[in-house]
Amino acid sequence: MAESAYSFSLTTFSPSGKLVQIEHALSAVNQGATSLGIKAKDGVIIATEKKLPSILVDKDTVKKIVQLTPEVGVIYSGMGPDSRILVRKARKAAQVYFMTYNERIPVAQLVREVATVMQEFTQSGGVRPFGVSLLIAGYDSHGPQLYQADPSGTYFAWKASAIGKNMTDAKAFLEKRYNEDMELEDAIHAALLTLKEGFEGKMDESNIEVGIVGKDHEFRSLSASEIKDYLEEVE
Repeated sequence: MAESAYSFSLTTFSPSGKLVQIEHALSAVNQGATSLGIKAKDGVIIATEKKLPSILVDKDTVKKIVQLTPEVGVIYSGMGPDSRILVRKARKAAQVYFMTYNERIPVAQLVREVATVMQEFTQSGGVRPFGVSLLIAGYDSHGPQLYQADPSGTYFAWKASAIGKNMTDAKAFLEKRYNEDMELEDAIHAALLTLKEGFEGKMDESNIEVGIVGKDHEFRSLSASEIKDYLEEVE
């Protein structure tokens, strides 16, 4: 029987051993805006395109980089509404951990909690997989960390990664530019150059977002003026 006969069932494997709905979810991710992350010696940067559906949309109301805890931030490619559900669940898990142990949740454990939710939505009837991949950046007692979580619930730690429609070219570009000894400032420049490589139109401070976490363990989004200064440095 053809693979397409199984494409409407989430919980039924096709004869070739695939869950076709998960592949469709990855297709939704691959149609999303390009996002990338780089782990440096002293921090992590995540960056993404922020293209609005219309010039009439108030750009200040559109945020693609979200803080989960004071030291962890996340960025997504794919379906924005799906990402909001995962952000809410991640924040709740982080708060429960803090209330229980009176300390911030380790980055790896928070990623595992989010990935577990994503996996649960691949094994239940009446639901569908999340149409997003996440890049999660944080800094805890184990140092700077960058994770990618996919709709299947799979997650890995990365030195540098990219998701979204331009991810293949972006990863190839990162492979050439990445250096394990690079510092956060260099990683910011590399991230902007990578985004610029496949950007359609002129890239400026209004159509990208950048988030960083450094040795101070405080995740924050860069302001428009800071992004503008960095863009001038890489031109």
